[in-house]
Amino acid sequence: MTLQITALTPLIQVYDMADSIRFYCEGLGFEIAADSGEIDAPEGRYFHWAWLRFGGADLMLNTAFDPGERPPERDPARQSAHRDTGLFFACPDVDAAAAELRARGIETKGPETARYGMRQLWLRDPDGYELCLQAQA
Repeated sequence: MTLQITALTPLIQVYDMADSIRFYCEGLGFEIAADSGEIDAPEGRYFHWAWLRFGGADLMLNTAFDPGERPPERDPARQSAHRDTGLFFACPDVDAAAAELRARGIETKGPETARYGMRQLWLRDPDGYELCLQAQA
């Protein structure tokens, strides 16, 4: 077979890029690998797109609204729909990660061991996307 896939990088739409960057970079420890360049907009100075990296995990963020078109508040229906998207990250020490994230003020659920043998820690990002840090129990 000649087809090869060597990586996967999900792209998610975010309401406020600055909030998402704070959460993923300051809160979780991701670094910005690339971005689209900052713009000045009515919502402030930000970039529309960012590629984040933490170890072997890559994630892209894209603003859901063009400059000057972002509603004043998050749409609860839109955020609720994000519950259908789960991002699972390999994390060798889920229990230590839970303690560290809680010390940073990030709300988590777990860790718990699922019936299929994965030790899992659950959290949500500012846009309601579900994140799971997990390791084989």
